[in-house]
Amino acid sequence: MRFENKVVLITGGGGGIGKAAARRFLEEGAKGVVLNSRRQEVLEAAKEELDPSGQRVELFAGDASQRETAKAFVAAATERFGGVDVLVNSTGIFRVKPFEEETEEDFEEALDSTLRPTFYVSQAAVPEMRKRGGGGIVSVGSMWAIDAIATTPTCAYSAAQAGRHALTKNLAIELAKDNIRVNTVALSFVETPAYERFMTPEEARAVLDSVNAFHPLGRNGQPEDVVVAILFFSSADAGWITGTTLPIDGGVLAGRSPVAAA
Repeated sequence: MRFENKVVLITGGGGGIGKAAARRFLEEGAKGVVLNSRRQEVLEAAKEELDPSGQRVELFAGDASQRETAKAFVAAATERFGGVDVLVNSTGIFRVKPFEEETEEDFEEALDSTLRPTFYVSQAAVPEMRKRGGGGIVSVGSMWAIDAIATTPTCAYSAAQAGRHALTKNLAIELAKDNIRVNTVALSFVETPAYERFMTPEEARAVLDSVNAFHPLGRNGQPEDVVVAILFFSSADAGWITGTTLPIDGGVLAGRSPVAAA
């Protein structure tokens, strides 16, 4: 098994891509998976689904955009399972809003949900990975950090995700000597409960149905489409890959579809 005796930390681990990744890490032998979210109830529901016994899943509720909370998250994982081998940065709130309408709160939300947790948790995890002789950091980035889409204005979100992408290259170079690899997957529309945080389930379903044709492959992504890449980058299979951003986007960045409704 690729992750036997490995300890995996996942921010945004209570649902969607984070939870799907946790399931696969456990299936592939991880010694322990530590999930972080701001919402305790979301984490409890994830643990009940993934590992009701709690023998291999630990929860840490808290705002990882705060440096001390990020440090406490990593410390809790180390105390419970003995170290850190893999970090998956899977936080973020996708919010469509015209640039001139974005407020200070919108911009801070983007930074707090995406860039700050990535920076602070990675910073806390690196010393623990170094003690283990290396490790892997994988961030869930965005197609919107690479290209702008006219029908979905997302300046605050895109700027925060672009920071996450920039960290990928900078950390890859700084940490290569420690055998810590850093990579990112850049997503298009992936069907997760995250859309229901700012619209009703019915509205979210309508939006997601409307953008299937946006993707040259004819459908939106599913969490498992993303998880296979996350696990690859986290594993020894990607032992000579670092500083890479891989689009997981149904072909969007290869060429525009005429349909891009949202």
